[in-house]
Amino acid sequence: MSLARTALELAAAHDSAAIHHLYRDLHAHPELSGAEHRTAVRVFTALRAEGIECTEGVGGTGVVGVLANGPGRTVLIRADMDALPVTENSGLPYESTVDGVMHACGHDAHTAMLVGTAQALARGRRHWSGTVVFVAQPAEETGEGALAMRKDGLHGRFPLPDVLLAQHISAGPIGLVAHVAGPVLAASASIDIVVHGRGGHGSRPDTTTDPVVIGAAIVGRLQSIVAREIAPRATAVVTVGRFRAGTANNVIPATAELGLTVRSTSRELQEQILAAVQRIVRAECEAAGATTGPEIRIVKSMPATVNDARVSRSVADIHTRMFGSTRIIDPGPAMGSEDFSELALTPNGQVIPYHYWFLPSTPIAVWDVAPGQSPMAKFGNVPSAHSPNFAPDPAVLDHGVAAMTGAVLAELTVDPERSRPKYRAAPELSGGHLA
Repeated sequence: MSLARTALELAAAHDSAAIHHLYRDLHAHPELSGAEHRTAVRVFTALRAEGIECTEGVGGTGVVGVLANGPGRTVLIRADMDALPVTENSGLPYESTVDGVMHACGHDAHTAMLVGTAQALARGRRHWSGTVVFVAQPAEETGEGALAMRKDGLHGRFPLPDVLLAQHISAGPIGLVAHVAGPVLAASASIDIVVHGRGGHGSRPDTTTDPVVIGAAIVGRLQSIVAREIAPRATAVVTVGRFRAGTANNVIPATAELGLTVRSTSRELQEQILAAVQRIVRAECEAAGATTGPEIRIVKSMPATVNDARVSRSVADIHTRMFGSTRIIDPGPAMGSEDFSELALTPNGQVIPYHYWFLPSTPIAVWDVAPGQSPMAKFGNVPSAHSPNFAPDPAVLDHGVAAMTGAVLAELTVDPERSRPKYRAAPELSGGHLA
């Protein structure tokens, strides 16, 4: 029997009705980052029911299951569990019951697919050999969960994987699988800036150093980074998402606060942009005569997600054989960010090879009536992740179980002599303060 056929038969053995019920239950009871207590219990209970050795409370609310099934390679698969502070407007019969909280990014689907994959592999043990580590991760949305699990001994307390795998649902017609070799998601940094001026009466600006004017100049000048300092072939984004200053129309405040997000496709490009942000902010403050320097602080950062070439080929190949070549697409890298690659860092500073792919999940009926003559035009007119209207087709659950089961089997059967894991030196993954 071919590996693709084996994968499809194993995936078909999962309890589809139970997985759909779990998904609806998780969607109706979303939990914010770091507070995924109920979700973690559901995952722990479901994995234990399949005879999988489980540990709770890893990196906070994280759950780790280990399914050891004889000699062979070790594959880790990850699903994120947290929801977003979004008020749902999807109209689904299993809408969120928690005010102001919604699974608007599909993590409920990822969690259900993780459990479904565990069922498929546990019930089909005779078809494979090796070890599979199941990771239900908290706090992906805040960029804290993967690092917390790694610091809590993920790669010391549990088998060290040869490869990591993860998948994420997205907008786009259901039934496709989107693979990107190399950079697939951007590095990101959230930056808080405080500009210090000298406050006073709005009628006497000459006696003040207006931080609003300084902040406005900073906003305009920051746009020149991508336009004039980054090579046209590179991809980067600098967005000012927050500008707060003042309490009254006739008062010039003493401070102004800005909030930025910076995204790029490599560590080197990210460092270049962050250095430019520092330079511009300080220069504008100095040019305005501010006597106190600005505060510039990175409050959150996530590294770029860069798929391993060999693992990408391996997973895309098994999916092509399982679903057909017309179902496999390459959309190119996206500017969204993930903390999945944090899990790839080993205790000795190497990076485990990994692959991260997307499962489009827009219901066909919704996709077909979306405005636009091209797929890209339609893509911008259907509810996507983080939208209060995000409502994926539940059929993506069974599709995702099959996709992950196939990927795991493909990586468990890699010839270790011909394709031994090639760990690479790790980049600097952590953020911090800018002096």
